[in-house]
Amino acid sequence: MTTVDAMADEIMKGLTEYADLADTSMKKAVRKTAKSVKDEISANAPKDTGKYAKSWTTKKTGENSHSLEMTVHSKNRYQLAHLLEKGHAKRGGGRVSGKPHIAPAEENGVQLLEHLIEEALS
Repeated sequence: MTTVDAMADEIMKGLTEYADLADTSMKKAVRKTAKSVKDEISANAPKDTGKYAKSWTTKKTGENSHSLEMTVHSKNRYQLAHLLEKGHAKRGGGRVSGKPHIAPAEENGVQLLEHLIEEALS
């Protein structure tokens, strides 16, 4: 084996290790962000009985060797999410104002994910 071939093999080995580390770090960042978004939605959700706030969970919706997709959703109170976030009309007339709790958590999640990925890759 020539020295050029040996050097090429070592470079490929290093790149493969870096790619594996980057994939692992990214997946960890996605999981952490999903949990953070879920916790923030639950903490800021309107609380009448508390069931709506407790209904939020994370779910892995897709994964392969290079990517991970997580979804944050309400398990059994999803019908209320839009009404509570945006507000709705009352039965007898008038409106109930919305309490934004999903959109702010999503925006914070985007910033957190970017920060975690930058931190992991530096």
